[in-house]
Amino acid sequence: MTTAFQGIDRSALATVRRGLSLTPEFRRGLAGTLALAVVATIGKIIVPIAVQQTIDTGLKGSVPDVPYIRTAVLVCAAAVVLTALAAYWMNVRLYKSTESSLATLRTRGFRHVHDLSVLTQNTERRGALVSRVTGDVDQITTFMQSGGLMIIIAGGQLLVASVLMLIYSWQLTLLVWACFLPLAVALPRFQRWLSGAYTTVRERTGDVLAAVSESVVGAAVIRAYGSEDRTARRVDAAIEANRAAQTRAQRIVATVFPLTEIMAAVAIAGVVLLGVRLGLDGGITAGRLIAFLFLITLFISPLQIATEVLNEAQNAVAGWRRILGVLDTPPDVADPGEDGVTLPRGPISVTFENVGFAYPGGPQVLHEVSVEIPPRSRVAVVGETGSGKTTFAKLLTRLMDPTGGRVLVDGHDLREVRFSSLRERIVMVPQDGFLFDGTLADNIRYGRPAATDEEILLALTELGLADWLEGLPAGLETRVGQRGESLSAGERQLVALTRAYLADPDLLLLDEATSAVDPATEVRLARALEGVTRGRTAVSIAHRLSTAEAADEVLVFDKGRIVQRGPHAELVAEPGVYAGLYASWAATTGSR
Repeated sequence: MTTAFQGIDRSALATVRRGLSLTPEFRRGLAGTLALAVVATIGKIIVPIAVQQTIDTGLKGSVPDVPYIRTAVLVCAAAVVLTALAAYWMNVRLYKSTESSLATLRTRGFRHVHDLSVLTQNTERRGALVSRVTGDVDQITTFMQSGGLMIIIAGGQLLVASVLMLIYSWQLTLLVWACFLPLAVALPRFQRWLSGAYTTVRERTGDVLAAVSESVVGAAVIRAYGSEDRTARRVDAAIEANRAAQTRAQRIVATVFPLTEIMAAVAIAGVVLLGVRLGLDGGITAGRLIAFLFLITLFISPLQIATEVLNEAQNAVAGWRRILGVLDTPPDVADPGEDGVTLPRGPISVTFENVGFAYPGGPQVLHEVSVEIPPRSRVAVVGETGSGKTTFAKLLTRLMDPTGGRVLVDGHDLREVRFSSLRERIVMVPQDGFLFDGTLADNIRYGRPAATDEEILLALTELGLADWLEGLPAGLETRVGQRGESLSAGERQLVALTRAYLADPDLLLLDEATSAVDPATEVRLARALEGVTRGRTAVSIAHRLSTAEAADEVLVFDKGRIVQRGPHAELVAEPGVYAGLYASWAATTGSR
């Protein structure tokens, strides 16, 4: 498997096309928005035409034609009002369609991230990943609602102004185009430079978010080890790299904008000189020459806008590339969906058939693991750190797929089981006991959203945790804080266990579920887990071997292989890895 979230090498136009293909809401409203843009653009040439007609017709004779001039002014005023109304509705439609379409893009990106395996998600830092589905989409939003609108108007304005300029004087029009031709030739090169520069900007922005978020989440560890200065230097380095990337991109933009100013000055000077000469020869009227100067402003403005919007466009394209990099990453742990198997309720049997696993670019972690776990059995998985026991758990819950062999549940390959059925039948309690910001009841109810407070209280009572609940300041309404930081590590684990118990799975997998619990709480949990696991298949990744003592069978992992299996009493009585682990644990804890 290749590294996830690789940026795909697309041209800017191909990137925009691909991005728009994922946002049908924007495409559906685009025709009406463009029609309003045409009206708004055409209205801009009314003033130059009115000026030309007033000078060449209304002031043609010795006496001004006041009725004609009045009519021209009224028509001009009406056109300006119509233009303003068209521009207003164009803005409203554009904002509605872009917000709707980019909300769809952000939602698709978020959901696709959750479709990827834990292994794939771990290839990128969390802060940078969040940046892809938030900050990068925000950049696209900014461009489509401001820069994109300006490009629509500027393009139409450039076309309309050029046509009218040709009608008034083809000679002066050729002069204007000749002045701006070098800039038009140079813009694609600037575009390529900006594309690379703003891709780097988006990457550095993700690095800043990752560095800052890690320093905030890990604040307690940073303070415990006195690493504030080192952490600050790391954040400063990320910010400095982002500043340097932004400066480089802006330097390219700053090079382009003065060129338009210079070309504009040359074009106006040339039009005045050549226009006066043509006027003396009778090739252009005074009204047309003055109107032509108005039109030059309309012609130059889109080119200046183009240089200003170019940096926004490249920033948006870079953001599009990064979010498309997420969306185009195929899920390596895919839900079979409607074609998948729905498992019936009941105790689960598990079979590992010659299962092997290796992380991308790394050595083999599991080697031809074959084992059967019968229904209603309680199995403890033990082994030293790095022996493969946690990988075994992730394969059993299909957080990852094996690179060799297969994992069967009730005789069905896990890859053929629908996620909805799998997550209902098998529940894993991870060792970190992650909690969401909310109340205690909210977090316990996460396992079964429809559960009532009475059902939650019953679950806590059955687990022997009613007295613990009574000691909390607000009972079920106690706020746990972000990541459950208002509770101790042991209390967070109690909540995670209650959440899993309330979900009522047929297979319960406990990954070091009591590793963060104090001895008194461990005794309480040991009694509660007896009731939790009764009647269902239970697999415990055991750190404290008291869990293994109560299991029906113990699987002993060593260097990615199952080297021993059997009841605790048999394994501890024979020389081997398990006896050594148990002796070490007993000596550390004072157990016998």
